[in-house]
Amino acid sequence: MSMDNMTRSRSGKSRVLLVDDHPLVRRGLADVIAHEGDLEVCGEAADVAEAMQEVERTQPDLVLVDLALRSGHGLELIEKLKARNPQIRTLVSSMHDETLFAERVLQAGAMGYITKQEPPEMLVRAVRQVLRGEVYLSPRMTSRLLHRVAGGGPAREDAIQSLSNREVQVYEMIGQGLTVQQIAVRLHLSPKTVETHREKIKQKLNLKSSAELSRRAVQWVLERGWSTSMSTAQQ
Repeated sequence: MSMDNMTRSRSGKSRVLLVDDHPLVRRGLADVIAHEGDLEVCGEAADVAEAMQEVERTQPDLVLVDLALRSGHGLELIEKLKARNPQIRTLVSSMHDETLFAERVLQAGAMGYITKQEPPEMLVRAVRQVLRGEVYLSPRMTSRLLHRVAGGGPAREDAIQSLSNREVQVYEMIGQGLTVQQIAVRLHLSPKTVETHREKIKQKLNLKSSAELSRRAVQWVLERGWSTSMSTAQQ
């Protein structure tokens, strides 16, 4: 496959910035990329603030970002990059539910979404495809979006789809066991704003109490295999 149309640094390699809150994951991603002669890792970051600093320092061609970060959220980073550095391409690599988040990250400004369950060669393929200026999604997600565009979307959307991006972030963190104060710190919001989001989530999901909200959120997180220990691990 020709690489003539890919963006490249002066070294002849496309520069990739890794944004993930787990050092071992970043190391694994770096090892995968290091085996590719046309790609190189130019920097690493664990949260939104670090990522924005590294973008200014390294001027990457592509930012490979997870959604769950040490501070802030991947969607927030994508929106910031789109606003400040629209020439930099963004690819999401995450454990999160593709059917819920793939369309959201595209709307925020990313050019692709790949789950962490995919083998390394698929990740490399996704990186190269995005660097060529093409959108990357799994065949399943591509079919889902095309089906919706053709007017054949599902008759009843999952209620979670009705939540805004910020509400989904808050809902996920509730399911991970974070308190209102902890969510406020992680998302750089006031506790009052977090409480407002909680109330809106309860209304949209037709939940009658905070206890019911917590139970439903925890169940949602567990069903997707996401960690519920982040509230203690990332403080």
